[in-house]
Amino acid sequence: VQLQASGGGLVLAGGSLRLSCAASGHTFSTYARGWFRQAPGKEREFVAAISWGGGRILYADSVKGRSTISRDIAKNTVYLQMNSLKPEDTAVYYCAADKNGLGTPRPSDHLYDYDYWGQGTQVTVSS
Repeated sequence: VQLQASGGGLVLAGGSLRLSCAASGHTFSTYARGWFRQAPGKEREFVAAISWGGGRILYADSVKGRSTISRDIAKNTVYLQMNSLKPEDTAVYYCAADKNGLGTPRPSDHLYDYDYWGQGTQVTVSS
């Protein structure tokens, strides 16, 4: 079971990035999927999550209105489109999968509800 995050990079404030998280080694169709981030010296924090069917979505207040999470079930891939990026968005972004995706309440914004984690992709926003 592997989650591979990609799409990070260096961008100017106000720019956009699209992160991808491809899953392999298992069928994740009933898993909720999420994105978290961790800035230097800070705890890992919730960014966005999507239910197994895509019908329920959560966003952290810090990214709400600027980010869109989506998933392609056939490709086992989740995306995070981030617009109007700010320097405070700078962090390593991690994707995660929750095997209890059919449970409630799901998706979760708590990192301990997620069972599988990707390696992270660096997002750096310069002012």
